[in-house]
Amino acid sequence: MRRHERRTAEATPPRAVGRGGRGRVAQAEGGLRAIHQQVLRSFATTGHPPAAADLAETAAQYATTTGAVLAALHTEDFLQLDAGGQIRAAYPFSAVPTPHRVDLDAGPRVYAMCAIDALGIAAMLHAAVTITSADSRTGGPVTITVHAGGQTAAWQPPAAVVFAGTSREPCHVPADAPVIPAAADVSCGYVNFFTTGASAAAWASAHPEVTGEILGQAAALRLGTAIFGHLLADDP
Repeated sequence: MRRHERRTAEATPPRAVGRGGRGRVAQAEGGLRAIHQQVLRSFATTGHPPAAADLAETAAQYATTTGAVLAALHTEDFLQLDAGGQIRAAYPFSAVPTPHRVDLDAGPRVYAMCAIDALGIAAMLHAAVTITSADSRTGGPVTITVHAGGQTAAWQPPAAVVFAGTSREPCHVPADAPVIPAAADVSCGYVNFFTTGASAAAWASAHPEVTGEILGQAAALRLGTAIFGHLLADDP
């Protein structure tokens, strides 16, 4: 346990930003950013991804199709599609329930892909959010109110932390997957809240197949804000 406790950090884990450190702002070319932002705004206003037909007009403005843009966004891991081609995730949002429930101030309830994603939503939307989750080892409740802008938050319990991990053995990744696998496959299930650093360290010790580190509250919030704070800031 002490090995992981010493790694409780205020630094940003190099792989935690996803996409091999390339960030999550999609390129403007080909309508990728415009469609990506439209998907994110749909989650923020309705709690759900948009239907493909709702994206067709935007895609046509870039002389392309909804299917082509969504496929490109999937390949580059800006979002993830299910086997039927439907949007199952658009980081930070999940289209299906996860352990990380997020209630948006004056908005819908959404689900986040992981703890860091949940912490980044307030900065992205410039709105306060309340995150309800649980310690992955004990099941103890964890609640965080992130204030608008994502710079400050109130944590309960006061000693809560985040463990940011990545699977050493990405068994769910297809053999023909890109060199940099999707965060949904190798990271999101291992980036979770814990009630204390000791609980996070105990979980990590019991899961040698996962590599990662414990983040204190300030570092975890800063990381979420850095990853997601600018996703809707730039015009496509």
